[in-house]
Amino acid sequence: MAELKSELLMPAGNLAKLKTAVLYGADAIYLGTPDMSLRTKADFTLEQIKEGISYAHAHGKRVYLTLNLFSHNKDVPKLAEYVETIKHLHPDGVIIADPGVFQYVRENAPDIALHISTQSNVCSWLSVKFWQDMGAKLCVMAREVTFAELTEIREKCPDIKLEAFVHGAMCMTYSGRCLLSNFMAERGANQGNCANSCRWGYKVHMRLRDGNIQELDINEDNADLFEFLLEEGARPGELMPIEESNNESYILNSRDLCLMPRLDQYLELGIDSLKVEGRNKSIYYVALVARIYRKAMDDWARDPHNWSPRAYMDELMNVSNRGYTLAFHDGRLTNYAHNYEQTQTIGEWEFAGIITRVTDDAFHMEVKNRILAGDVLEFLTPDGSDTILLRIYEFEHVNNGTITDQVHAGMKPLIRLPFALFDHEDKSTLASRLPELSVVRKESALSEVQWNRLKLDRTTRQLEVTCNTDNPAQPKYVKQREILRQSLIEDKKTRKIKNPRLGLDGCCGRGCNGCAMFWHDPAYAKARELMAKKKQGEILDRDMRQQTENEATT
Repeated sequence: MAELKSELLMPAGNLAKLKTAVLYGADAIYLGTPDMSLRTKADFTLEQIKEGISYAHAHGKRVYLTLNLFSHNKDVPKLAEYVETIKHLHPDGVIIADPGVFQYVRENAPDIALHISTQSNVCSWLSVKFWQDMGAKLCVMAREVTFAELTEIREKCPDIKLEAFVHGAMCMTYSGRCLLSNFMAERGANQGNCANSCRWGYKVHMRLRDGNIQELDINEDNADLFEFLLEEGARPGELMPIEESNNESYILNSRDLCLMPRLDQYLELGIDSLKVEGRNKSIYYVALVARIYRKAMDDWARDPHNWSPRAYMDELMNVSNRGYTLAFHDGRLTNYAHNYEQTQTIGEWEFAGIITRVTDDAFHMEVKNRILAGDVLEFLTPDGSDTILLRIYEFEHVNNGTITDQVHAGMKPLIRLPFALFDHEDKSTLASRLPELSVVRKESALSEVQWNRLKLDRTTRQLEVTCNTDNPAQPKYVKQREILRQSLIEDKKTRKIKNPRLGLDGCCGRGCNGCAMFWHDPAYAKARELMAKKKQGEILDRDMRQQTENEATT
């Protein structure tokens, strides 16, 4: 049996996700409060972090706190209180990017292990040695580090722990050092408030001589009349063509990172921590990704020579994703690392519910998506054993005992699932196989556009993994991409934009760490005053948010 050295490190955006990660096999969890951790949507107070660390430690798991923002002057006064507080929480490490913050924590909390964040862009063994000499116990490698480089770093730096991302969203800029969100939405990506401007669709418009701006409508009747050319300053006369279609183009939209096809290489190399991105993702995401990687890692440890990623990759397609890429694993990005047509995250299955209580004869399940009579529920066993299927025809509501033929998630209904319904299972083991916090899913009702996207995603993944990337004009790839484009054109005729993309006009109450509008606009002076009185990690309540929004609009 091979020695399993690597830990599975999962994200947690709130206490429920932390407990879910523990249940589904994470060795360690990383988390933070909304104001200092690069995730303003994090839903942890310091009190909840204390509870989460105690819970994880009681189950033999480790917890790393994120303190990886790039600090501005306004953040410095909060640092003293933060460090003083976490001294008593006893985390297993603190993840830091800013050198000034690193030095402050090292001097004021010398007993806490310091980890270097991916935001610090550590790409060489020389940088790893620098941080090791400074007192760091672990370095998170930048996503741009290739596996060959990682191998050399491991050889030259054997006495410090290394961590590498293996799954999750990819940022188009250098390990997250992005200013696009600041420019487009006044929301600081490097302070945890990214608006994901790289995920937006962009379209060419033209300005007429009279000042009018019109959308450039290219169709089959006029397409041959236009050719767009780009000239770079140092290459006069070298004209590069630019293509424009009927649809907006997601020119900066990367597929999601997934190194499952190469996971055995990281395990064999002995990378100390394999990290999954996604503190803003759902409980379903945390449960399913942890379950899959836990099983994959354990299976490799038992029989590394016969290990294959195929079954785990098939299961990962059930997690909402933008398509998968190996990113920089082999070096430069391939032709298939980007998705220009669509940025939506899609999965073949979706979150149906979570088991909140197990009685002597039934499960209580909180419903998370609409379920109709006849739907098949799949129960994800935390131990990685076979899932449990149940076709359900009626729903017994826990609170009032009524029976309905469908349930909707809006009112957070609790339904009762008697063990008697599971007529193909050993009822004496149901409670132990599906403890509280077990996750339930159902098949997604996907549109034609979404199915076409999934087919294209599978093809591009196969081409990239098999290193068949020299010729981007693979017939199957070209055909499926055109099918997706045409279905998007048809879908656009009836599609409506549901929400604005420039963030909130008012105060979201989550600390506004990276919101330049909040910190500099005189309209939010009262809100800043209120925030200054709040404790670390505490958000504004609804009344306070409404008050600041009213003042901002008057």
